[in-house]
Amino acid sequence: MHTEDLGGKTLEHWNPEDVAAAMAQGAITLIDVRTPQEYMFEHIHGALLMPMAGFDPKFLPTAGERPLVLHCGSGVRSRKMAEAYLAAGHSKIAHLDGGFGAWKTANKKYIGTNMATGAPHPVS
Repeated sequence: MHTEDLGGKTLEHWNPEDVAAAMAQGAITLIDVRTPQEYMFEHIHGALLMPMAGFDPKFLPTAGERPLVLHCGSGVRSRKMAEAYLAAGHSKIAHLDGGFGAWKTANKKYIGTNMATGAPHPVS
């Protein structure tokens, strides 16, 4: 993980290993900002969906002790939404650097779609 200062606010860039370890411990709230269609086709198990099209920082769950980590397909949309979150008055948020593409490249588990049946199934 590395951090970036954006006008006195902190944007953390987490790699897939950081996110996977934190998810395994229940230590973060992972928010997927992709479209519902992208999410239904494949997603990280345990990620909540808040599509970019309807993204409103005031409706994100309060982080409390669990940091919020945003993710999208490549890291572009999640970074944009993280910046919107910081602009809304919050002081810190994280996103998955490289997005879901980096997650899959790192061979992390996710829920995919069985193309023969259309049913969700674990991919490892």
